[in-house]
Amino acid sequence: MANTSNVTQLIIIGLFQDPEVQRVCFVVFILVYLATVVGNGLIVLTVNVSKSLHSPMYFFLSYLSLVEITYSSTVVPKFITDLLAKIKTISLEGCVAQIFFFHFFGVTEIFLLTVMAYDRYVAICKPLHYTTIMSRSVCRLLVAGSWLGGIIHSMVQILVAVQLPFCGPNVIDHYFCDLHPLFKLACTDTSVEGVIVLANSGLISVFSFFILVSSYIVILFNLRNHSAEGRRKALSTCASHITVVLLFFGPAIFLYMRPSSTFTEDKLVAVFYTVVTPMLNPIIYTLRNAEVKSAIRKLWRKKVNSVVE
Repeated sequence: MANTSNVTQLIIIGLFQDPEVQRVCFVVFILVYLATVVGNGLIVLTVNVSKSLHSPMYFFLSYLSLVEITYSSTVVPKFITDLLAKIKTISLEGCVAQIFFFHFFGVTEIFLLTVMAYDRYVAICKPLHYTTIMSRSVCRLLVAGSWLGGIIHSMVQILVAVQLPFCGPNVIDHYFCDLHPLFKLACTDTSVEGVIVLANSGLISVFSFFILVSSYIVILFNLRNHSAEGRRKALSTCASHITVVLLFFGPAIFLYMRPSSTFTEDKLVAVFYTVVTPMLNPIIYTLRNAEVKSAIRKLWRKKVNSVVE
């Protein structure tokens, strides 16, 4: 951190101040987090074990589920333990590390969702060339590019933050570390840094969302030439992806494409995309996908049979 900083420990206000509410939230959020890890972990395991789920769509889905686990794990475990703590603290270095990984995995997820939309576009609009365009090497390259994009984005965010001097106060009005709450603690003007964050975070979200929407408009236009059964299957797959996109991008654009504030509503919106959305993704993809449900049942039966034998 900058040499002029004399703050080494930060106090986190948290989501709620009522001890009873915090205890209830502890039980609820620990169950949600366990469901997130188990649900997404089950998808990763199923895709890697099942021979019927080796298409590019499921290849990307397994990496999306892996990112969901890591993304949620950067915030939720600390958040849950803080619910039982009287004084919620984090070191300045730990705060910066949390910001780095939170933005790293968050933007990686944005790029993966965009890649998944491109995969559906090729599958529906260019079916004869699908296997050639979406070869295994291309899929690996797209996933690697998503991770690399996340790292570059997060490095920019951190380079902005570490240049700031922090000389007090040391109270973050949030339940985890993010750039806007941290900027409010800097003992210097952060308007330029705020514009950089807006350009880096907000514009990535908006442009990626624009690409996603454009892709699905083209897909829906091309579905007119498909059979009724083909349209039904394509729409079922796309509906799951569109639902996940809206759940993720809606709150992100709401928070990062406008001036920062400390409204309680902002914290609740942040809870939605850091805690709830990662849990919903495996439910959305499995409930609407017969192949995934069938593969999970086969995996479960295989596990039960091995235990019985």
